Amino acid sequence: MIKKGNKTEIPNYRSISLLTSFSKVFEKVICKRLYCHINTNKILATEQYGFRSNCSTETAAYNLINNIIEALNSNKWVGGIFCDLTKAFDYVNHNILLSKLEFYGLTGKAKNLIKSYLNDRYQRVRIRNKYLKNHFSEWERVKQGVTQSSVLGPLFFLLNINDLPGIINDMYIPKPTIFADDTSIIITQPKISDFKEEINTVVEKISNWFQTNLLILNFNKTYCMHFSAKSKLLIDIKLSYKVNQITNTLSTRFLGLTLDSTLSWNLHIEQLSSKLNSACSENYGLYKKFVGQSVLLMCIPYDLIYLLTAIGWSPGGSTHLHTRTT
Repeated sequence: MIKKGNKTEIPNYRSISLLTSFSKVFEKVICKRLYCHINTNKILATEQYGFRSNCSTETAAYNLINNIIEALNSNKWVGGIFCDLTKAFDYVNHNILLSKLEFYGLTGKAKNLIKSYLNDRYQRVRIRNKYLKNHFSEWERVKQGVTQSSVLGPLFFLLNINDLPGIINDMYIPKPTIFADDTSIIITQPKISDFKEEINTVVEKISNWFQTNLLILNFNKTYCMHFSAKSKLLIDIKLSYKVNQITNTLSTRFLGLTLDSTLSWNLHIEQLSSKLNSACSENYGLYKKFVGQSVLLMCIPYDLIYLLTAIGWSPGGSTHLHTRTT
């Protein structure tokens, strides 16, 4: 499955495992019992928002943005590190995962059951060309990773990175905001000298953790951003880990939002407006051939019309939506 980018480049594809329905029945039984054990003993870190009930991208985004705003209101220096992992699910080490599961109380037969689930799995790749002909690779043994599209895979990944928030124990640093493998950390300090020292310390800690757990931090897609109420107060932060440099940026994507260094939301609104304008123009042209504008306006929710009008949307590039026909 193509994730993003150029379709001709293999690294832009993500494998989706085709598993039998029969095996998923057993996975659901095991998953339910595991969640019962996890919830009873409150094992999962509260900083993790991915693959959990009553958690969403909205709650994760609110937590991170609220931490930034509270620090800015307290006149503190605020910076963010937005981490990107290379194929995080595929690089989960089975031995490390099993040792962590044992630490969380899964021992004896329960551990052996999960070990047998992870080990001695085989997979092959199927490619279908434009003529709908299938081409298969040779069967190969899976040596690492948790199976994507499986029932247990996401839960195993959460447990594998569950101890990540614990490496940061400074009073000035809010706990990381983690959504599955997306890890974002906000650093705040009253003094600029302490701020620069602290943010470098955090980069070293998380980089060492990823390296110890055999996960690969993609430094080309990991960004650092300094937040400020005024753009003229922004500083250039030099961050590195060994020979790897972390890029400074004035904006970055976070769980579907475009964050800028002053939290003005101008970039996010601009991108959203462009998408809405394009989509609505196409729909308007389609419906106009059959029903006309008056009927089309009756089908569009009032709040959407208000939003589109506020951002200057014009169907077909000429007529503006100012009222709703009733």
